Amino acid sequence: MALTPQLSERRTTVDTIFEHLHDEIVSLRLLPGDKISEAEVASQFGVSRQPVRDAFSRLANQDLLLIRPQRATEVKRFSTREIEKSRFVRTAIETEVLRRASLHCDEQGAALLDAAIKAQNLALANGQVDAFSALDYEFHRTLCIIARADFAFEVIMDEKSKVDRLCILGLSKETRMPELIEDHRKIANAVKAHDADTAVKVGMIHLGRLDETIELISATNANYFEKSET
Repeated sequence: MALTPQLSERRTTVDTIFEHLHDEIVSLRLLPGDKISEAEVASQFGVSRQPVRDAFSRLANQDLLLIRPQRATEVKRFSTREIEKSRFVRTAIETEVLRRASLHCDEQGAALLDAAIKAQNLALANGQVDAFSALDYEFHRTLCIIARADFAFEVIMDEKSKVDRLCILGLSKETRMPELIEDHRKIANAVKAHDADTAVKVGMIHLGRLDETIELISATNANYFEKSET
């Protein structure tokens, strides 16, 4: 596990360690089930164990680390129950966002959506999976802004972060970028046309794309999931 102990004066030590480990986990440089040593992290960052412990706690609250007394801390495996819960919340929130976006979309909103799709197509052409992941977040944030419900993105982002590792595995192993971008294009077109029903319909198909990824990964890497659920 390679760590880069560069502490920013504008952030606390806990923030720096948290953000670094969060990126390591979400980007799958640390895989589900990998062990993380509190002492090792503290040593490599040149700090005491307390800020590391606090960073670990924050990661555990985001369901990214599993901390157990007298046992090694490890990157949390996927939970089918938590995935189902996240899907339920996102379905409710994004349905309302798409309906509101379809109602409120104006020329400025349409331009933002067009720019978002253009950027995604460019990432596809260049094979930039990491860039697409960031652009995917930006697309959903743009929809929330158009819907005049920017606060909803905080919920979407929180729920989306819980399954991002699966999304990355799906993108890298199934090359799903063209399909996902086409979903975004259809959603954008429906929103621009003020067609809420179509926007919601495509949006729900888009959320359902993860099902195939879950089935594939659970079949090929069952150890990535909690044992009681596979």
